[in-house]
Amino acid sequence: MPVVQKNLQLNEFPRGFHIITSRVEEAIPEIREVVTGLLHVFIQHTSASLSINENADPDVRRDMESFYNQNIPENSPYFIHTLEGPDDMPAHIKSSILGSSVTIPVKNGRLALGTWQGIYLGEHRDRGRPRKLILTLWF
Repeated sequence: MPVVQKNLQLNEFPRGFHIITSRVEEAIPEIREVVTGLLHVFIQHTSASLSINENADPDVRRDMESFYNQNIPENSPYFIHTLEGPDDMPAHIKSSILGSSVTIPVKNGRLALGTWQGIYLGEHRDRGRPRKLILTLWF
């Protein structure tokens, strides 16, 4: 089974959920030649996450951010890990819950996402940093 692996560095994003589907597709154009395969996308950070969700209505991304902020609040008195600021420990928890990777089928030269699906980068820090992704395509 042939494999292609690429690195993708994303510029800084503000805190929140951001659709990065087109950036991923641009970074690994070999997808266009694949009839049947899998694309695995992995983020090399512990304070940001990847997931698949709604790609059309931006209210979904805002609601996701509101939900996680309400349920994993900053400045919780039980957090011990606070050296990097009040947003750091909540960012680690959000990243663990949402995950560090997604795997997407590739079919006839395209990601086989549903009509309303897109790849989300969850930036969980107040000041995002450039984020490194590893893209691995099996076909």
